[in-house]
Amino acid sequence: MFSTAEMPESHRFDAFRERLIKLHAPMDIGSEHAEKYAAEMRFLQLGSACVWPASCRPVHMRRTPRLIRQSDPDQYHLTLMLRGSKRLVQAGQVGICHPYDMHIADTSRPFQVGSGLHDQDIKMVGVELPKALLPLPRHKTDALVARRLPGREGMGSLLVGFLLRLTRSSDSFRSSDASRLETVLLDLVAALFAHEIDAEDALPSETGRQVLALRVRSFIDSHLHDPELTPTAIAAAHHISVSYLHRIFQEEAPTYGGPTTVMGHVRERRLERARRDLADPALRTRPIHEIAHRWGFTHQTSFTRAFRARYHMPPAEYRRTRDAARSAPGLMHSPPTAA
Repeated sequence: MFSTAEMPESHRFDAFRERLIKLHAPMDIGSEHAEKYAAEMRFLQLGSACVWPASCRPVHMRRTPRLIRQSDPDQYHLTLMLRGSKRLVQAGQVGICHPYDMHIADTSRPFQVGSGLHDQDIKMVGVELPKALLPLPRHKTDALVARRLPGREGMGSLLVGFLLRLTRSSDSFRSSDASRLETVLLDLVAALFAHEIDAEDALPSETGRQVLALRVRSFIDSHLHDPELTPTAIAAAHHISVSYLHRIFQEEAPTYGGPTTVMGHVRERRLERARRDLADPALRTRPIHEIAHRWGFTHQTSFTRAFRARYHMPPAEYRRTRDAARSAPGLMHSPPTAA
């Protein structure tokens, strides 16, 4: 963790600048808000890669040939914008990122970055990736520098979904998970890059299998409402056999935790969505059977039984405990949630 909140105001920007240079590469860094700067960053080290969610005041950066000669980690920096905007100029290209856009910068070439355009504070996820870890031709991936990479569709949405789950649920992972999470991250970045440069054939078969597993999980999340969401339907949507679906799911499940069967995962995700609805004060008057049906449970009895087994109380009692917690938040702990 890094936060300027408890630092003297006169030290905040210098501390932020030093941290950013150490994380990324030597740069000239400035801000019109340096006198009363505010920033928060977290650092998730995944093997040789680093993922760092951050929020900060507007800042501008410049990496010059002199600074490159001084030190070059030979890596790509990928930015996912969540709030605000960012402008990157590199290799004759100009790219502007808005929320849920991504772009990459190359530490081996000069660049200029302006983040927080129009004086907006920014929220983002940064990713530092050694170039040598990507199994793609360097001259082709270099062509992606400063190009806008959409994060709301296709391969980009898979990478964005992974980064958001990783940064929002980092406390649920152990240090021993880092190598597996690095593999997933690299596979998703490689798949996105390969799609953008039309080089899917260059990807290793293992990368393709990892990406397929993530596509399956994303498909399941977007179809939880469908009571006909079965292994047969999921396999057909991905043009694979049911037996292959079971095999890849079992092999990849340890990376993500939770159930090791397809329908076990479907049930877990449905229960988690129903739990969130039951805890939502805006839905407190919605009947429980409607919430169950909304998330693919066709029988109230089976939903109640599954919910009790997962959360150790029936749905009606869970809703009452959440109502009580909102009325007297200091008197009780939050009920259990899914991992």
